[in-house]
Amino acid sequence: MKKAILLDRDGTINVEKDYLHRIEDFEFEKNVVEALKIFSSLGYTMAVVTNQSGIARGYYTEEDLQKLNEHIKKELEKNGVIIEKFYYCPHHPEKGVGKYKTDCICRKPNTGMLDAAIKEFDIDRAGSFMVGDTLADIDAGQKAGLTPILVKTGHGMETLEKLGDRKIDIFASLYDFALSLK
Repeated sequence: MKKAILLDRDGTINVEKDYLHRIEDFEFEKNVVEALKIFSSLGYTMAVVTNQSGIARGYYTEEDLQKLNEHIKKELEKNGVIIEKFYYCPHHPEKGVGKYKTDCICRKPNTGMLDAAIKEFDIDRAGSFMVGDTLADIDAGQKAGLTPILVKTGHGMETLEKLGDRKIDIFASLYDFALSLK
């Protein structure tokens, strides 16, 4: 079994921009590439698990999302970082249009995307992490048996106020979390 780091995308890997789907609007959070290099050097398998309700709302298409994810993947590969796969949920239970309006198992805080990654890459739940900036990320990680990590980038500061009695590790950024593992 492999140890892994499952990563939220928006607000964790890249700067949060509502319904990001255009390559020209994409920018990495500070020191993210360095953080991912650290995870890689420590032997972690990495995959992205991201809710993309902009597809459900009709703001952009799955093809738009795939182009952006491919761009991210190539930029990281130029720096020696491999993201094994990008999992995404295009659904929304209330705001979705047509086939995308559904209460699915993949939308975080549900664990469908995480479970798929765990199965596909033979991930050891106990030795792995789910990193994100929202309660949905934290709750999905806990439900899937991973160690949840909250980063203060993106929506992280707002999420801090909503944590309640959840006992989780909190870091200023993905880079700060990576440094803690060295």
